[in-house]
Amino acid sequence: MQASLARAADAPGYPTVAGRPQTMAAFRAWLGRRASVTADVGVIPSIGSKELVALLPTLLRLGPGDRVVVPTVAYPTYIVGALVAGCDVVVSDDPEAARGARLVWLNTPGNPTGRVMAAGELRAAVASSRAHGALVASDECYLEFGWDAEPVSLLSDEVIGTDATGVIALHALSKRSNMAGYRFGAAAGDATVIAGLLEIRKHLGLMVPLPVQHAAETAWSDEAHVLVQRDRYMRRRDMLRPALESAGFRIDDSEAGLYLWATRGEDCWATAEALADQGILVAPGDFYGEAGRRHIRLALTAPDGVIASAAERLSA
Repeated sequence: MQASLARAADAPGYPTVAGRPQTMAAFRAWLGRRASVTADVGVIPSIGSKELVALLPTLLRLGPGDRVVVPTVAYPTYIVGALVAGCDVVVSDDPEAARGARLVWLNTPGNPTGRVMAAGELRAAVASSRAHGALVASDECYLEFGWDAEPVSLLSDEVIGTDATGVIALHALSKRSNMAGYRFGAAAGDATVIAGLLEIRKHLGLMVPLPVQHAAETAWSDEAHVLVQRDRYMRRRDMLRPALESAGFRIDDSEAGLYLWATRGEDCWATAEALADQGILVAPGDFYGEAGRRHIRLALTAPDGVIASAAERLSA
């Protein structure tokens, strides 16, 4: 990826908002190969997936009086993006919450919980949202990292077949390819919705730099480096999880993704403070919603030595 970036560094002109055809073709091929997508979907690049998470309600021209449904435990940008657009936020995991909504967010595998939504759950969410006229947006940037469950894309054949009406999925290279600093994400789904996003983004200048797109093409086309990433995170997970359990923690969900969602039955801030005293920094669960107030999120993204040291202190 670095070599592709360097070779394309002489790129003084404006890139297109729609993205290089070769880069987007590589993304489409990955969707078919890895996510089992055969539906005829529109695709568009984004400046990391977070840019679209934050701006999607605005780009969809939602505003005051429009309802956006977000998961009960979720990364806060779903709520922030809705509030920036002036929308009303509904916090719910019930598919019927789509009634009266314009946009329904899903996150699978979930951040912070690592929970994987099964194909049946995704089908129920799509059916309800379509019945009520809401768009379903699934944030799937951890799709490559399934441990105890195999993540399923909203766009996969077993969920939507070949009909992408009213659904989009967001992906990124930040986690899959350890390219967070490159800021390359991509969305796929309902071709009419994607085309509408493209038209607005053209006027906002939301373009991914051309050298980054060359690097992204290389990343989407290669699976070997992803296996290296998976092995690295699995090794860290295998060190940290038993250490937490030996220290009296229960691990909930955490079927996939780069985090462990842990609790020992107390307020998350008390847990965070106690672990900080041991030199272990965690994210308090209520950062992700009131439903997370008795959990903490531990990341597997620290170097191996740091994870090993934390595991030793927990076990002691």
